[in-house]
Amino acid sequence: MIAHRTTFWNKAALVATLALLAASGCHKKQAAPPSSAMAPENNTPPPTASITADPPAIDLGQSVVLNWRTSNATSVSIDGIGEVPVNGTQTVSPSSSTNFHLVAKNDGGTTEANVRVTVRVPEVPAAPADNSGDMGSDAIFHAKVQDIFFGYDSFDLTPEADTSITAAAAYLNAHPAIKILIGGYCDDRGSAEYNITLGENRANAAKTALVSAGVAGDRIRVVSYGKEKQFCTEETESCWQQNRRGQFSIDR
Repeated sequence: MIAHRTTFWNKAALVATLALLAASGCHKKQAAPPSSAMAPENNTPPPTASITADPPAIDLGQSVVLNWRTSNATSVSIDGIGEVPVNGTQTVSPSSSTNFHLVAKNDGGTTEANVRVTVRVPEVPAAPADNSGDMGSDAIFHAKVQDIFFGYDSFDLTPEADTSITAAAAYLNAHPAIKILIGGYCDDRGSAEYNITLGENRANAAKTALVSAGVAGDRIRVVSYGKEKQFCTEETESCWQQNRRGQFSIDR
């Protein structure tokens, strides 16, 4: 009797176990709920920005007013100035033409704006050439300071000689370092003594004319060669004319 009851309870336990296993297998595994940690989408629009300069062009040393406006910006900076308020003005004095670059930022992005200020720098005039120590070349000297010629037995300047003296004085006044020697010459007629005096008078007449035109007298030395040095040896009027002269040369 006891053995029969034991067998019955063992069968009942086995049936219960199988029923429990069958019930467990009929239920599908449910998917995990979505995570609530996903970040929300950022819908913040980027800022707007503008910057102007008044006036846009200035002379060196003058000032210009920068004026900027932004919206939705959390930080604003200008190159060369640094952090600035989101809206504002500032007076600047750039020393050269400058591009002012503004950067506005917020969580939605970055916006940039630019304005250029032109600075007009005056040109320094070139210093005039300093000819105070310029002795010039002999070729240029003789082209600018030409010999003058006199009439027979005369030391008066002719109109042609006056013209030459004016040109010579302009060159000499522009080159104050040049000192000159004026030689007085005569043709071969007359005595040596007479022509020495005549040659000296001719040289001094040329010197007086240059001094009257502004050339310092201490820059001029005179000498008379009389008839001792002839430029032409033919016994003709054109040859004698070549010998009646005041000759100019650099007195080195």
